[in-house]
Amino acid sequence: MDCGIITSKTVLLFLSLIFWAAGAMLAYVGAHVIQSYDTFGNFIQDKYTLVPAVIIIGISVVMFIFGLVGCCSTLRESKVGLSFFFVIIMLIFAAEVAALVFSFIYRGKVTDDLERSMTTVFSNYGGQETQADTSAVDFLQRELQCCGIHNYTSWSNTTWSIRNNNTVPHSCCKNNSAQCTGRLDQPDLLNVQGCEPKLESLLKDALGYAMLVILGFAIVKFFGMLSVCVITCRTGSRRSGYQPLYA
Repeated sequence: MDCGIITSKTVLLFLSLIFWAAGAMLAYVGAHVIQSYDTFGNFIQDKYTLVPAVIIIGISVVMFIFGLVGCCSTLRESKVGLSFFFVIIMLIFAAEVAALVFSFIYRGKVTDDLERSMTTVFSNYGGQETQADTSAVDFLQRELQCCGIHNYTSWSNTTWSIRNNNTVPHSCCKNNSAQCTGRLDQPDLLNVQGCEPKLESLLKDALGYAMLVILGFAIVKFFGMLSVCVITCRTGSRRSGYQPLYA
């Protein structure tokens, strides 16, 4: 067995073995992205931003199954099995590239989507028919320790603040301080940073993490396809009786 076959088999066996680990990791990443978006779902109108996460989870499911196929086909040097494994790797590779493209597209749209949706939700704060928006804003401000869209003064232009003597909600208070009344002239008792930049950073970090993981596994898939080609071509040459000529 020549060096090319040994190297290619090693690569494919390694690829098959990490299919399970990769599947588990991709499932975790996809779930993490969905959870991050779902937690603050009231502020995200464009649900297509979850497409990359759905693709990642779909990939992870098939990886558990096809890892065994690749391992068996490599050990047996089955041309049919390796060809099937090549198709599998190529499809997963294409899906990962698609997920990367979607991630790049939607990562750039996060800012505009948040600006539009957060303005709507914050303007509905305190309404009798918008209790869900009120709870969402309070949860967001406590969770991210922020206040207002851009900063705590963003509340000045809202209907709720005008009706409540130009104050901010108690969810803006630092550590729910009992001394905090929500007055704008007490910034030392308030979380003064805006919620939009914090939420934007959180969502972009989640997508960025997912993109790095996808890119890493896409590179492994590329070398896996090359290894399948090497083993298939060498195996076909041996079975046809071809012998290399040496000077």
